[in-house]
Amino acid sequence: MAETVGVSRSAISRKVIEASAEQLRELQERKWDQVEILVIYIDGQRFGAHHVLSAVGVDVEGKKHVLGIAAGATENAAAVKELLTRLREQGFPTDRKYLFIIDGAKALRAAIEEVFGSEQPVQRCRNHKLENVMQELPKEQQDQIRNLMRAAWKVKTAEEGEKRMEQIARLLEHDQESAARSLREGMKEMFTLQRLQIPVSLHKCLATTNVIESPHSGVRRRTHNVSRWRDSEMVERWVASAWLLTEKHFRRIDGHEHLWSLAAILGRETTSAKK
Repeated sequence: MAETVGVSRSAISRKVIEASAEQLRELQERKWDQVEILVIYIDGQRFGAHHVLSAVGVDVEGKKHVLGIAAGATENAAAVKELLTRLREQGFPTDRKYLFIIDGAKALRAAIEEVFGSEQPVQRCRNHKLENVMQELPKEQQDQIRNLMRAAWKVKTAEEGEKRMEQIARLLEHDQESAARSLREGMKEMFTLQRLQIPVSLHKCLATTNVIESPHSGVRRRTHNVSRWRDSEMVERWVASAWLLTEKHFRRIDGHEHLWSLAAILGRETTSAKK
């Protein structure tokens, strides 16, 4: 089609590169000092041999925002530190608390503490934890343990939830030691929502990284025609463009009308009144 209108493929390629590079700059230069972000979701996605970290934030009104991206996986210490440092430079104050929702990667957890401080509350994604434990179990045991874990996450207090999880771990440790070890790893951060006494109406959106994983499908859909990823620079440009397009279809999170309580828990000033 390019040839029929007298335009070379290389010229079109240059225009695409220029446009996507501009969109990447737009994303990297966004300022967040005037947006009251309460929740930060961080998760990774793979494109060919490349990984990209993405961060999505939720503000006090429940609106979602693409905060930034960085080349690398959640296990890549340099990549996660780069992403978080850039957010700090774009206007995220480090003297206030956010609720971080992550997959549990140790490098990501360490980077949050290094860049934003050790007092930041972190909720481990329960779906990732389920998947990790199920991978260590024979198929005939998976349904029972899955149901027990989900029941433990529904209790009112963190102490009771941790007690139930420890009981499950003891049930497993004799015959399925690796599953028990996986379940115990990061156990306290599986119950951050209960420990902070966050309303149950918000648990659906705050207990997992689904809020960021769902739009990942939009990013994937907008990049699936790429047959060869040449380098990480190309990946970042395309992913930035896809994220900005996907962001246009964002909706507010479920339970957003109760985010005033999370704001109060995190020590933010809020003019919303309890209904």
